[in-house]
Amino acid sequence: MAEQFPDRQWGSRTNVLSRAANKLAATKPGSWFIRKITPLDRALLERTDAKYTVLGPIGAPVILLTSIGRKSGEPRTQPLLYVHDGDTLYVIGSNFGQAEHPAWTANLLANPQATVAIAGERIPVQATLVAEADKDAVFARFVEITGAYDAYRSRTTRNLRIFALTRA
Repeated sequence: MAEQFPDRQWGSRTNVLSRAANKLAATKPGSWFIRKITPLDRALLERTDAKYTVLGPIGAPVILLTSIGRKSGEPRTQPLLYVHDGDTLYVIGSNFGQAEHPAWTANLLANPQATVAIAGERIPVQATLVAEADKDAVFARFVEITGAYDAYRSRTTRNLRIFALTRA
């Protein structure tokens, strides 16, 4: 059996702050706001190896994913919500429902070797695109984290990329 990933959530997904944040995230202005604070969030997550997020104790499971830029060859780091499944982490390229896939998904398609920071650890991972037959079940687990994912999917016609991350 593969080694389990650590699991750490700061706060609760059922508290008042979390419920308000989830409702806000599902709106277009809320998505815009989150995109704008992402650089600040990335900085805090990097300083704490993904222990703390600017969003505060809302119970959001957040990792930092560092992939290699397919064009630049440089490391690119993105904070992402994830679904924890023991020895597998799932991440989704929702891009807040925008028309284009987020760049990190193309990076993983070009080079599936990456690193995640989670719960104070940095772990090398291998990314695999989730098969179409399995995507609905994994997507439903993201919706359990926040209903905003339903809003993101409804805003775009693209097929959202979902990746399984396992220890490299």
